[in-house]
Amino acid sequence: MSFKLNESITYVGKIDWELRKFHGEEYSTHRGSSYNSYLVRDEKTVLIDTVWQPFGQEFVAKLKQEIDLKEIDYIIMNHSEPDHSGALPFLMEEIPDTPIYCTANGRKIIQGHYHKDWNFVEVKTGDRLQLGKREIIFIEARMLHWPDTMFSYLTEDNILFSNDGFGQHLASEHMYNDLVNTAELHYEALKYYGNILTPFSKLVEAKINEILKLGLPINMICPSHGVIWRDNPLQIVELYQKWAKDYQENQVTIIYDTMWNSTRKMAEALASGIRMVNPELTVKLYNSARSDKTDIVAEVFRSKAVLMGSSTINNGYLYSIAGILDEIKGMKFKNKKAAAFGSYGWSGEAVKLLSEELHKSGFDIIDDGVRLLWVPDEAGLAQCVEMGRRIGENLK
Repeated sequence: MSFKLNESITYVGKIDWELRKFHGEEYSTHRGSSYNSYLVRDEKTVLIDTVWQPFGQEFVAKLKQEIDLKEIDYIIMNHSEPDHSGALPFLMEEIPDTPIYCTANGRKIIQGHYHKDWNFVEVKTGDRLQLGKREIIFIEARMLHWPDTMFSYLTEDNILFSNDGFGQHLASEHMYNDLVNTAELHYEALKYYGNILTPFSKLVEAKINEILKLGLPINMICPSHGVIWRDNPLQIVELYQKWAKDYQENQVTIIYDTMWNSTRKMAEALASGIRMVNPELTVKLYNSARSDKTDIVAEVFRSKAVLMGSSTINNGYLYSIAGILDEIKGMKFKNKKAAAFGSYGWSGEAVKLLSEELHKSGFDIIDDGVRLLWVPDEAGLAQCVEMGRRIGENLK
């Protein structure tokens, strides 16, 4: 797929309608994605980023229909991850001497991926590449979200090519933010931030402030996944500024796994108690064994508090709870509260262990929790309702 952003800039990326998992099996992409690549023509011609390796040969073949490859003067790799650099080996077979502009870390990682000593040109923040009337200004964005990441700003057109920053996994035949469903777009952008950029929020905030201080006008933000921000493009920057500040909505997320539905009944009773005293609070329940972990992490990102429940098994907690807890720990969430609950038949350690792990993960433990033997009776469920009431009052 190719289309013109204007007379000088052409989109030459790939829309991936079939993608359902990303980063191996780690990230769910229910709405597909795209791998965005851009061709900028001036007195000199530059290709910005490529596509994922499975589409590498297709990418080069279609690029040949757009331009004689020998007319490409420069290649810019804003980020070396294989979904952006995967077509490089196919492309460099055709134009092996073309200089590749990247950060010093980008060079190391690209060489680590493909074991080729291509014509690399290392750049840092403030370096410029003259194209003619236009020039590219490079802005390093280390750890957003890899050590090599950078942004490229195009003068005259006032476009920020932001790679993974400000992107989202969303496939669409309409590649602009004003042409797609706004609710879907904003959710996918939030999910992307919550699952990928949350650990680097302080760096996100600092980098945005650095870019804004440069005073560069921005007419368009072109990420490497999802749609292009052309209608009020700074709206996504403003969202990032909000998300980077220990974000939370008026929501609590209850995550549980259950063997014989006892812990499920406890989760539902907890939710009931919360609603009794705090009806404006959004309460969401997820069975971690049956729900998508990326979606759960997005909901934790939105939440004031997380309640986590599990049956006790082998002196610990259930497998899916261990997995989602590990995901949450890696996100390094801040300014969020938590509590644990669960049923047991023999030893009953799960609640204590979950509380300890949530505390280690940075959550403020606001309740000792409830642990119930075997199947909860009315008195046991009443304990869960009361715990829910305590949580609801705490979150007012």
